[in-house]
Amino acid sequence: MTSSTPIVSSEHQPLLRYARVLSIAGSDSGGGAGIQADLKTFSALGCYGMTAITALTAQNTQGVRAIHGVPPDMLRAQIDAVVEDIGVDAVKIGMLHAPEVVAVVVDAIRRYHLPHVVLDPVMVATSGDRLMAQETVQVLVRDLFPLATVVTPNLDEAALLLGRPIPGISALDDAARALLTLGAQAVLLKGGHLPGDEVVDVLALSDGTLRHLRSPRIATHNGHGTGCTLSSAIAAQLALGHALPEAVERARTYILGAIQAGAAVHTGKGHGPLNHGYAPVAQVVL
Repeated sequence: MTSSTPIVSSEHQPLLRYARVLSIAGSDSGGGAGIQADLKTFSALGCYGMTAITALTAQNTQGVRAIHGVPPDMLRAQIDAVVEDIGVDAVKIGMLHAPEVVAVVVDAIRRYHLPHVVLDPVMVATSGDRLMAQETVQVLVRDLFPLATVVTPNLDEAALLLGRPIPGISALDDAARALLTLGAQAVLLKGGHLPGDEVVDVLALSDGTLRHLRSPRIATHNGHGTGCTLSSAIAAQLALGHALPEAVERARTYILGAIQAGAAVHTGKGHGPLNHGYAPVAQVVL
């Protein structure tokens, strides 16, 4: 068969395709977070990854040096090109640096009825750098939270969203419930920044159910991109057909393995990346 030969399908021979996941996020020049981490994760979990880049960053394991936003029209063109040709089974959304960028993403989700939207509200980098202005946070909550299947804030991001600190594990449940009232269908509040030998995350569902996910803390300095990786892994699992609670469980299992596999590796002089490709699977054909 040549490249010009058409692919023929019939009622008895349906076209095969990969599970397709689109990352709408910023680029991390250091390769540990952002779309680079997302694409590695999609591939490791057997999905076909695509991107719509919201911003270019100059960063490494030590911090963010510069951010250059992609013009909204260019972001819209990237999303349109991908959706209209390849299609999308799930969406991971990362750094959205300006209100007009949020507006483009909201419009695309509505126009194309994009399914399984996983929103990682990237407001603070691992290094502590603030990545989102308050005006953008307000637009994000008002317009994008209601379209999200699940929102995945860490403790710093949750504290910014709620306007109050989350001092310990005992405060996670109330914080997760409060975040749910902001409009998302579900919230995964990540408790990894709390001290202790155990990491506790809370999944709050729209029916009021709270699920507690616990695991031993893994000793490592390589936590750069953990949030990006978890949210992209959830999107991948949703694209593969898993319900949200199972998708979160599977994504969490993957990221714990990636953290463990990269714990002793030295990459850069600061917070190093996970080992995203520690246990890759073949691309899944649906």
